[in-house]
Amino acid sequence: MSSINIRRAVENIRSGTTVYTPVIELIVNAIQAIRAVKPKGGLIEVRILRHDQADMIDKIAPVDGFIVRDDGIGFNEEHRNSFDTLYTALKAGDGGKGFGRFTCLKYFHRLTVESVFEDGLMRKKRSFAMGHGNDIIIDEKVTDAGVAATGSTVTISGAQAVKFPDKGLDVIARVLVEKLLPYFIDPNSECPQIVMRDDLGGDPILLNDYLGQANRQIVELSVQNNELRLKSLDKDKDEVFTVRVFKFYAPRANKSKVSLVAHRREVTDVTMQTYIPEFADEFYDKTNEVEDAKDRNYIIKAYVFGDYLDRNVSLERGAFSFGKDNDLVFGISQSQIEAQAATIAQQAVGHEISARRERKQARIRDYINDEAPWHRGLSRETDFSSLSMKPTPQEIELHLQAAKFQLETRVRAEVKQILQSEETEDLKDRVTEVVGKISQTSKNDLIHYVSLRKCVLELFDKSLRIGDDGKYKSEGDVHDIVMPRKKDTDQIDYDQHNLWILDERLNFTEYVASDKPMDEGTATERICRSSANELPFAETTRPRIRLRSSSSKSLSVTTSSILHPTKTRSSRSSAT
Repeated sequence: MSSINIRRAVENIRSGTTVYTPVIELIVNAIQAIRAVKPKGGLIEVRILRHDQADMIDKIAPVDGFIVRDDGIGFNEEHRNSFDTLYTALKAGDGGKGFGRFTCLKYFHRLTVESVFEDGLMRKKRSFAMGHGNDIIIDEKVTDAGVAATGSTVTISGAQAVKFPDKGLDVIARVLVEKLLPYFIDPNSECPQIVMRDDLGGDPILLNDYLGQANRQIVELSVQNNELRLKSLDKDKDEVFTVRVFKFYAPRANKSKVSLVAHRREVTDVTMQTYIPEFADEFYDKTNEVEDAKDRNYIIKAYVFGDYLDRNVSLERGAFSFGKDNDLVFGISQSQIEAQAATIAQQAVGHEISARRERKQARIRDYINDEAPWHRGLSRETDFSSLSMKPTPQEIELHLQAAKFQLETRVRAEVKQILQSEETEDLKDRVTEVVGKISQTSKNDLIHYVSLRKCVLELFDKSLRIGDDGKYKSEGDVHDIVMPRKKDTDQIDYDQHNLWILDERLNFTEYVASDKPMDEGTATERICRSSANELPFAETTRPRIRLRSSSSKSLSVTTSSILHPTKTRSSRSSAT
């Protein structure tokens, strides 16, 4: 009799499992039970159990559990004792961890077993449930079974806090096929027939047909080289992986993915666009054989197999022992494997990926030509492969700014290295190379500067025109383009004014005061009335700009003097 804290064991399951994990576990156990007595053939029936009340929105009752029935060896004494042993080693040769049944209680309240097995020359029937306390097997009964066929029926029911995400029979069947695909494609072992039925009725679905020639919903693609080698911590040994690539037609909302497999079970998956952005959208097969036929959409899924994955899969089969992004203990990380597998999968749809990259490059060229010509030189040296498949102008600009910062950082590092180096042999060549990089960066900045000035002048020109209402803009609006009102040097940066419109030298003034008193300590204002020979502004307090250059000259400018230079006066001011 077992004596463990089952509730605590179940609560400690956190490693990447989902509500589909128990169903996969039961089906895999059924496959193994069949292969224990039959090298070929066999039948597994999976039945969906429903709640009594249908959902008010889609009118389909949610999933409450599953019944998995097989015609395998049954729960004889050996298999019964294995079920009753935590971390049993009975199926270690098939990659069994001896813990999978505990994932059933994480997502479903009840697990019951009914099984017929051979006991010598007789056949017996064993039934029991899985406990929640200290005993794994409870309510066990063993009776004579007569001539009944061997096999097992395992039921999980009473879906708990995590609701089953899918409802339709076809959707659930499709997900199970994806997760069990390594069993369907295993060249060393034929997968039994797996039939799915629904409590709601309707036609059953044979999961094996998804790979059949008649249905062709899943098709394996050939790649030139599907072997992947990565350096491990053992320098004398490479870890070898095999990548198999498949088309999945009618993918619904799914994305192309890379799946890592351990002991023929899908453990993790990641969207392929994480490593190659051009996999973000579905692909399409052109249909020309039948008139008015629609194109078939599909995604790509790459399954990765290898001893390294088998050795390092977690207890719950929801993750791996090695790190996600880098690993100093095992030597090979999950992202390394996924990135290389995505590159291999790219071979299968290389022509389409190339076309998508060309369209992305066209977007980038259009943005640079139309909106950011100052980036033209930089764009020739920038790698855009990590940019999304359909980048927005904002994404392109941010990418280029990041590339510019990296370039400037490298240039500064090279300059520092030259200055600290005592070697003079190739100094001239190194200096010439670095100066060339600095010059190119400066050219880009100059083009940007000139382009922005052009925009400001166009805006300023528009502000001086008569509007649709037959009136000019207010003098304040014009003033703000040149210099914001009620501001001075302490409140704005040098690039927040456009004094260069008046005189380029005004960019270098020490102090700028806009629309503030001319003399310190007084609140002098000048009231001007427009007339025929002046700017056509209504009666207003003319905003005033006051500047001081490094030579201590003070310059007072009103907005009207922009078009009437004679109204500008210069004076000495010791106060400022």
